[in-house]
Amino acid sequence: MFEIAFLFTAGFAAGLLNAVAGGGTFLSLPALLYAGIPPISANATATLSALPGYLGSAWAFRRDMHPEGSLKLTVIIGVASVGSVLGALLLVVTPGEAFLWIVPWFLMIATVLFAVGPALLRWMRIRGMENPGTFFSIFAIICVSIYGGYFNGGLGIMLLATFGLLGYENLHGMNGLKNLLSVILSLVSALTFITAGLIAWEQALIMAASAALGGYAGARVSLKIVRTDLLHHFVTTVGTIMTLAFFLR
Repeated sequence: MFEIAFLFTAGFAAGLLNAVAGGGTFLSLPALLYAGIPPISANATATLSALPGYLGSAWAFRRDMHPEGSLKLTVIIGVASVGSVLGALLLVVTPGEAFLWIVPWFLMIATVLFAVGPALLRWMRIRGMENPGTFFSIFAIICVSIYGGYFNGGLGIMLLATFGLLGYENLHGMNGLKNLLSVILSLVSALTFITAGLIAWEQALIMAASAALGGYAGARVSLKIVRTDLLHHFVTTVGTIMTLAFFLR
């Protein structure tokens, strides 16, 4: 009974955090590891359980999704799907111990990118680089999609950082697109993991149900945030704390 309550709470908190800032897997992955799920299976299960939360968040943000860069939404989705499959296949062939070693480095990269994203964007504008062009945009999307297919943790932070580098300015709009792409990436990755037999179904169903509730609640809260600079600082703080936690575990 304790494990069910523990996983349900972790799933709700993860869904809420994913909607507000990203990084919900920082909570769901440790919870699954604590429940005794092997590392690779825990990551695959966390990816699947996050999907309903992403769906709820994307629905709440549906009026705010307006692509600002040089790529159409259909192109972004297509490129992201390809990258997600590649990332998921990489995870399937990765040894469990190697995965645990890689995780904190991914989190650190995602957090640093998000922290410096606004300053880097301002520098690009000063240099006349506010539109990075189609090739760079596709390259950036496929890289972050491979990351998302491989490791769902920090995906929201990484997506927001990528959108910032591609010239996006409206943080609510970025959150909406982040949640939509998170749905696509998680769905494609989850199908790959299901085929490979990596999902711990009992734990996945518990966390998926609570993540859906947390995702919708978090999206409603996020839409009411006026001080987006505070949201940015919050995301950076969450990323830093979880990076340190994984390095020190």
